[in-house]
Amino acid sequence: MDNQQGIMNMPVHENVAFRENSTVLIWRNGQNLSYELHWHTAMEVIIPMENSYDVSVCSKDFHLLPKEILIIPPGEIHSLHAPDTGLRYIYLIDISFFNKIKNFISIQTLMAQPVYITRESHPKIYKNILNQFLEIENEYYDDKEYSEITIYSILLKIFAELGYNRYNNSELFPNARNYKKKEYIQKLNIVLDFIDLNYTEDLSLDALADMVGFSKYHFSRLFTEYTGHSFCDYINLRRIKAAESLLTNDDLSITEIAMQSGFSSIATFNRLFKSFKGCSPSEFRNLNKHM
Repeated sequence: MDNQQGIMNMPVHENVAFRENSTVLIWRNGQNLSYELHWHTAMEVIIPMENSYDVSVCSKDFHLLPKEILIIPPGEIHSLHAPDTGLRYIYLIDISFFNKIKNFISIQTLMAQPVYITRESHPKIYKNILNQFLEIENEYYDDKEYSEITIYSILLKIFAELGYNRYNNSELFPNARNYKKKEYIQKLNIVLDFIDLNYTEDLSLDALADMVGFSKYHFSRLFTEYTGHSFCDYINLRRIKAAESLLTNDDLSITEIAMQSGFSSIATFNRLFKSFKGCSPSEFRNLNKHM
């Protein structure tokens, strides 16, 4: 994204209007309205039910057909474009407390970019995932006692199913036998948990490779294949993810946020943030839209 385009299409931070004492919002949306670039700290799930729906996430376009599913990770800049007629379900769910669950970090790597679920892309699990999201929608509108607990329990099952689907994907470590594949995933999850706890520190590829008993070259290749990012990019993305949350706090300066997120200088923070997000930290923070 060039500078001029970045200024014209500045993202806004949307404060999600959850119901009182709730962290879930589900909207049966049939309006012919489009929503320009924005972001929020909640995960968003979009399922068109009648007609298609167009979504852009970080300059990648998705044309969703009825009953296809798009999961947009928290903090991702996106815009929504509705057809003249149609109905879609839009889910906004705070998943921040899931971070404390063991191995959830591996699900986060799966959702480092939008997850587009169709009959073709996820043939073995598509129908079950769709039914579970529709069950969540029913629970939300029934508004029974413990409905939110039920919603989160279903969501955890969805995440687990996506994780198992990835584990069983023949394209992940294709040359490794099953027992080796399991070993790689277990050791890489240990590394990801360690990074999640220590991303503000000076982490080296050599040290983490040694921690799990790999050569740095073998480790680097496995890490990139598993996460979709180089080791260096992954560390910087984790720090930027922390910064996104801190940028919602107006009491913190940009410099304080850079330091608290693990960046050694404000210049490095600004450069990397703009590289990954398409706008500066100040631009990302200052345009707020309350809905």
